[in-house]
Formats: sequence, C-alpha cells, structure tokens
Amino acid sequence: MIRAEQNELMTRIGPGTPAGKLLRNYWQPVALTEELKGPRPVKAVRLLGEDLVLFKEKDRYGLLERHCAHRGADLAYGRLEDGGLRCSFHGWLYDAGGKCLETPAEPAGSRLCEHIRLRAYPVTERSGILFAYLGAGEAPAFPRFDCFVAPDEYTFAFKGYWDCNWLQALEVGIDPAHASWLHRFFEDENPAASYGRQFRGTPADSQMPISKVLREHDRPEIRVERTDYGMRLQTLRRISDAHTHIRVTNILFPQAFVIPMNAEMTISQWHVPVDDTGCYWYSIFTSFGGPVDKDAMRSQRLRTYPAPHYRPIHNRADGWGFSADEQRSATFTGMGFDINIHDQWACESQGRIQDRTRENLGTTDKGIVLYRRLLLDAIRKNESGETPLMVLDADKAGMLTGPPAIDGIGPTGHMEEYWKESDAKRRKQSQWAASSLTA
Repeated sequence: MIRAEQNELMTRIGPGTPAGKLLRNYWQPVALTEELKGPRPVKAVRLLGEDLVLFKEKDRYGLLERHCAHRGADLAYGRLEDGGLRCSFHGWLYDAGGKCLETPAEPAGSRLCEHIRLRAYPVTERSGILFAYLGAGEAPAFPRFDCFVAPDEYTFAFKGYWDCNWLQALEVGIDPAHASWLHRFFEDENPAASYGRQFRGTPADSQMPISKVLREHDRPEIRVERTDYGMRLQTLRRISDAHTHIRVTNILFPQAFVIPMNAEMTISQWHVPVDDTGCYWYSIFTSFGGPVDKDAMRSQRLRTYPAPHYRPIHNRADGWGFSADEQRSATFTGMGFDINIHDQWACESQGRIQDRTRENLGTTDKGIVLYRRLLLDAIRKNESGETPLMVLDADKAGMLTGPPAIDGIGPTGHMEEYWKESDAKRRKQSQWAASSLTA
C-alpha cells in the first residue's frame, strides 16, 4: 500500500518538488503544432505549474515566462513582431531565447535591455506536437520510437484536458483489465465502420470483433516486465485451447504509454501535468498501413474535446453525461459510446488527487505496482544526483526503437513468438517501417 508521504511525493509537480524536478529532465508536450498555425501564433500555456507564453516567430518557436520583466504585464497579449514578442504595456521586446532586445520607453542610449532576460525554454516539433524542455543543462535526445520516425502522413496528433492529477490519468493506461468492464459494449458493430475508434475493430489474424473478445473474456492473465524504456505488459485472454488474444502495451518512462489502437495503428500518449490537479493527454496515432485520414480523426475527436481549449464536453459538473436510463437499457457505463469519456470519468471521479492510501490493489494491478516502484526509484536517483531512467544521450536514444504494441489472436502456448512475429510482419509490410528494428 502506498503511504501518504509517497503519494505526495509522486503527485506534486510544481517547481522544486521532487517529482517536478524529475519530470523537468524530459521533453514535455506543450501544444499541438496546429495550435500555432493561425494568423497570431501566440498562446498562453501552463506546464508543470508554470505560467508561460508560447509563440512562433518566423520558423522559430519561443517559450517564455508569461509576465514581462518590467512590471509583470501578461505577454500572452503582446504583439508578435519581427524579432520576437513585444509587451503591449511599454513595448519591451523579447526574442525566443528570452533576451530583451528593446526597452523603447527608456531614454535614448539606455543599455537597460542588456541586463534583462526572461526564463526561456527550448521547443522542438515532433509528429504534430510541440515539446518543451524545462530542465537544466542540455536536453536529452529523442529515442527512435515509431511515433517519432514515421513520416508525417502516417501520424496524427491530438490532445484533451482532464481535471485530475497526471499520475492517476497515466495509470489508467497501465490497467489492462479495465477494458473488459469500463469499455464494455453490448453490441458488436461492423468493423468496416470502426476507423479511428478504439475497441471497435478486429484483432490481427482474426475475424472476431475486439468488443466480443473483451466482453466474453473478462479475466485476463497479465504479464509485466521491465525494459530499457520502462516496462512492457502482455494481456492474455484465452479464447480456446487453440487460440489466445494478446495485447502488448508499453510504458515509456516517465509518463507515456504505447498501446495498439487496432491491428494497423498504435497510440503513443503522454499525460502532462498542467499543475497538481489538472493535466492534458497528448496522443500521436501512428499507422503502419496506409496514411492516416487526419481530417476524419480530427473531426471524430473534436466532437468530444472541442478546440480551442480541448476541454471535454462532459465533466464532473454534469456527472460526465451519466444517464441512469441509458445504463439500464443501452450502455454499460451510462456515459455514451466514447471511451475517452469513460476513461475520463474513471480518473476524475477518484478526486483531483487520488488518495492511494485507501486502495486495495489486486493481481491485475501488477503493472501499476511496478510503475510506482520505477517512479519512486527515479525520484530518489534524481534527488541524489544520479541519472534517472530514460534521460538519454544520442547514442542510447538511437538504440531505442519500436516499441511493439500488438493486438492479435494467435496460437495458445506460443504467444511470445506470436507477438514478435506479428510485429515483424507488420513492419515488413509497412511503407515506412520496414527498416526499423524490433525492440
């Protein structure tokens, strides 16, 4: 059982906190690239408890502390000009590196600007997401994971806000058993109409709908192992003596998971703290088959998480859209058919910061138990000056590929061989992934 001090240690992420210092060692998603494609690419953001302003000047991104160094006016309302972002109060101009270029209200010849600098953080673009590094020293290298190396036309990025702590949001992705219950569908739909929707297609090497697999085989065997990038989970549902369904999912330390969306597409999803009590999830959908239909994927998701704030249409204020009549007659949860709302309810209804001292974990929670050990160990190492897991130099980053995320039905008794062969087969047939290695 988690002690109160351990729960506090893992969940609090503001500047100076142990978990906050740990997470600042990694690139963090800060916005979707498309959020800065309008006529005024300036956006107020909050990340890891810090209020910041993100902007694009020509081909360069800047991420600065949000308040002007002069008298604290809000730079999110500043003027984007050639050279940087100008405060609307007295015209102080800052470049993307935080350097003050002009203090025009000062007397001619003033050198005040030479001594002024705002906190600035590097920003880089990967697969439709802008990542920021809020740590000290040199930023770590990006691993050669599928979501980062796939061509643009084979990826799609989206995000959504959840009103809860980042850790409980992440932990829903380390809990494979919940899919048979929280995402239970009473009716199996036509898999041909399942594009862009999770748990509505068919696993690889099968014609059995995944909704039927989850519904009829609700006591999975879960296997967990440590890896160089975090951990791998195998969730096995025995269909018959001859066949078993397997889902191979992964945790990319510290706060992302990679899961299969269907037989051809994976989801790499980060859970990024806004502050202690709210977070955004950022997803990169990666296709091994044909190019992604970005318009269809975006349209589907905007119905639940509308722009520009990507906050869900249902939340704790309206009971997550719960209908007792619907629960009696149509759906398992009574909260519609969008599994994102299901997951959101499961995480938000625990409270904004879950009290883990009151938990009673079971055998299906072995992935969560291992992850918490990894997190606490990384916090300890970081506090003692050691290098925590997944803080990578270029050589180590270049060795990390994949990781395989598989959803298929194979021969019972040979599942370890099956998922590896399934991953190799999918890569061989892919237009872009044929040269990538199996993790």
